[in-house]
Amino acid sequence: MPHIGILIHEHGSFGTQYYLRWLADIWSELGHQVTVIQGPTEAFEADVVVLHVDLTVVPENYLEFIRRFPVVINRSVEDISKRRITQNLVAQGDDYDGPVIVKADRNWGGRREAQLAAKGLGPDSDRRILREYLVLESQHRVPEVVWQDPLIIVDRFLPERRGDLYCLRMWKFFGDQEASVLGLSPEPIVKAANIVRREPLTDVPEELREIRKELGFDFGKFDYAIVDGGPVLYDVNRTPAIPPLPKEQNMIEFQRLAEGLRPFILGADQIS
Repeated sequence: MPHIGILIHEHGSFGTQYYLRWLADIWSELGHQVTVIQGPTEAFEADVVVLHVDLTVVPENYLEFIRRFPVVINRSVEDISKRRITQNLVAQGDDYDGPVIVKADRNWGGRREAQLAAKGLGPDSDRRILREYLVLESQHRVPEVVWQDPLIIVDRFLPERRGDLYCLRMWKFFGDQEASVLGLSPEPIVKAANIVRREPLTDVPEELREIRKELGFDFGKFDYAIVDGGPVLYDVNRTPAIPPLPKEQNMIEFQRLAEGLRPFILGADQIS
């Protein structure tokens, strides 16, 4: 059986909050050797490596480390900052005058970067956590300090609505396997905690599949909406967390996405 390595940050963790942890447990049960690599380790060898560094931008020494391996899942997903992935960024003085949303440029409000900074492993400027989104009626309501802050972006606020509820479409994928769900919430910022109903989805817009290909995602999660007949990408994540659902419901997704490893294993066999 091929050896699977999961590369995490040297000061990170691989707890059960991570979607990949559950997939890794399934692979182990199937007989694969699965090893968590906590930071670049020169002596380590594996047939397939999964890049699972829970930071917005993967440090260069980690990228250099994975170049040693012929089969790397998410090899090209180096930067998942909002500024890089959004297609609706608003610059101060743009002629767009609709509602805007102010949010952190970094994944999860920069919490992981702040944790490292608190340990003296990053600049003091990384200690800030931007916890909340802010929706404003126009860019003219955005405080001047926001425009000058490199850790904050201003995006067009383009929500999908179904009656009085707001919609968030969540697409998870691993290789050629995928699972999609629609979350509905009375709140304009749809989060797991305020979703009141979930519905399965059976299709994903081709435009998003092209973006996935351009960004180099093998495994991850895209959050998006359908507005005026087309997709609006809100967020991407290479280290997604599990949804707050009963274990039985989650296990159906885990089993399906775990099968997405197969093409990478076949690729490793062909190389060896």
